[in-house]
Amino acid sequence: MRAICTIATLSTLFLTACLGYKEFPVESDYSYSGEFKKYKSFNFLDTRSSGPDSSMQNNIIEDAIKARMELQGYEYTTQNPRLLVSYKIFYDSLFFTGYEQPDIELFLEYEENIDQEMDPVKYNLRQGTLLVLMYDRERKKSIWQGYASGVFGNQYFADKRYLQGAVRSIFDQYKVFAEGFVVDKKR
Repeated sequence: MRAICTIATLSTLFLTACLGYKEFPVESDYSYSGEFKKYKSFNFLDTRSSGPDSSMQNNIIEDAIKARMELQGYEYTTQNPRLLVSYKIFYDSLFFTGYEQPDIELFLEYEENIDQEMDPVKYNLRQGTLLVLMYDRERKKSIWQGYASGVFGNQYFADKRYLQGAVRSIFDQYKVFAEGFVVDKKR
């Protein structure tokens, strides 16, 4: 009897843990003119003059973005970074135009053989979208954007792990490592 109770308790804990994991609707787009193989450094775009959302989520989101960029080999610097990263929280639902494109990894591998027409796709993003944008500072162009819908507006939006998971979901779409960064695939 005790074994059955233990199994039931463990099963309940497992199911509760699985239900707590949130998978976000995530999309991303990139510019065919991005020089993805040449980027090494980044910083955040200074948006203080335009009055950013000063909520506590900003620090959590920035820390998560910084950690992920550094994990992918990018150097955080204030001295002439090649990439500027920005993000925006949209608390209301919105319509957003994205593009139907091949996966960014395929584009980087077969760039010259890929049809670089961009077919627009309209997305109806739910309440509470987090948009992350990367801007090539030297070329003065936006080169990548990723967005997760339904992140804010529920009871978890102030939870650090929840927000980190949203950022992680977005950056799972950006599978590009910094120039010169070596990935050890033997592990």
